[in-house]
Amino acid sequence: MKLAISGKGGVGKTTIAAGLINYFARHDYQVYAVDADPDTSLGMVLGLPEERLGTIKPIVEMRELIAERTGGSGAFFSINPEVDSLLKDYTIKRGNILFLKMGAIKPGGSTCYCRENTILNAMVNSLLLKKKEMVILDMGAGIEHLTRGTARGVDIMLIVTEPTLVSIRTAQVVQKLAAELGIEQIKFVGNKLRQPRDKDFILSHLPPEDVIALIPFQVEILDQAAGFTGDESPATTGIVELAAKLHGQPS
Repeated sequence: MKLAISGKGGVGKTTIAAGLINYFARHDYQVYAVDADPDTSLGMVLGLPEERLGTIKPIVEMRELIAERTGGSGAFFSINPEVDSLLKDYTIKRGNILFLKMGAIKPGGSTCYCRENTILNAMVNSLLLKKKEMVILDMGAGIEHLTRGTARGVDIMLIVTEPTLVSIRTAQVVQKLAAELGIEQIKFVGNKLRQPRDKDFILSHLPPEDVIALIPFQVEILDQAAGFTGDESPATTGIVELAAKLHGQPS
């Protein structure tokens, strides 16, 4: 299964991604945990050792490696670089989890980032279209890492939203972008619900049949260094129930 998770910054997207990654890893799946959001650190939320995280750069910042894989530093370069070995050599492995930090797609401008973006797109393509393992992409509010070609490898796009109008609007924009890329299954996750009217707000602004989970707000989860510890707090239970639903099994 290949999951892409997006949503406005601060909605709890990365915590949910970490919970899903840990759930599937505990159920004997090998999981590629891909940090594709430049504003957060999925590795820290997963509880990976800081000293290990400090030793790896985002792939996009490895200039010499990128030049080597795309064919030197001239004006012409390969648009189909070999990246499978990068996925092996530049991941942090912990149990069944393989963590990879992508970095951000670079905008056009005075500096050409064509090589860097070519590498990132090739890696996403390899993960989504070639790998048999579980892949979970923790994305930013945008989904620029996905193209029409790679999007066909995404089984489900999960869009996380809080019960606020701004967050809902961002979720709707992401839904539109994902649909335009051809992703067939797009589901919403309502997060940080504090009171019953928050549930009503989510369901009144989004198609109820497309809301796959409603997860309550939990103060304690904000202070958990590992993000997801397997306890039975309401927020954690909500993530487990979401994972079980995706897994097709009782929680």
